[in-house]
Amino acid sequence: MTSQILLIEDDRDIREAIRQLLAAENYEVTEAGSGEEGLEKLNDKVDLVVLDIMLPGISGLRTCERIRKVSNVPILFLTAKSQESDKLIGLMAGGDDYLTKPFSYAELLGRIKALLRRYQVYQGKGEAETTPEKTQYLTAGNLKVNREFNEVQKGGDQVSLSDIEYRMLLLMMEQPNQIFSAEMLFEQIWDEPFVYTCANTVMVHIRKIRRAIEDDPAKPKLVRTVWGKGYRFESSDTAFL
Repeated sequence: MTSQILLIEDDRDIREAIRQLLAAENYEVTEAGSGEEGLEKLNDKVDLVVLDIMLPGISGLRTCERIRKVSNVPILFLTAKSQESDKLIGLMAGGDDYLTKPFSYAELLGRIKALLRRYQVYQGKGEAETTPEKTQYLTAGNLKVNREFNEVQKGGDQVSLSDIEYRMLLLMMEQPNQIFSAEMLFEQIWDEPFVYTCANTVMVHIRKIRRAIEDDPAKPKLVRTVWGKGYRFESSDTAFL
């Protein structure tokens, strides 16, 4: 199955170079030169969005926030800003990963392939696809998580998590009460070597998970911080269904 990528980038030269690169890898690419145009071209066939932060009109951050209201599709930010705070803002807006310009095409392709692989498997489009009868769930209290693809419910209501957040939650739920350091979480979820700044990236996604599943995110009862050690999913009744 050919993956479809929505590329939102206002620089015509960069957009054309990326389009040619992705086309050579047999990806179908839809181009947009602004956030407004990108939102118009977003549909349920899109498997990944490559999104520039610095856009005319609606910024990349605002575009990301609007995408997240209707879709959990992976979003890879492209940014000329290198400060860690700018990257964290992008993740808080709903991005899954980011690349700082200038970047190599090999690095861009690597990030895209990794995000697509995770997304397709956990959406049931890849090798892990199962029939509904075989689907298994994890439950803890009023929280119910599909173990095969990104479906999370709280009290019967659907909860929206990005692919990264879903995989992080599932990892911790499958091993309740085990402490996961930021390094363990990053290397297992992102499949990349950990550096100290990655701890902030993990923290941002933990915060977003809490906002989605906790009754009071400021006083979490499920995803707990173990000071100086990491995080754990605290539950005495986690079960497989």
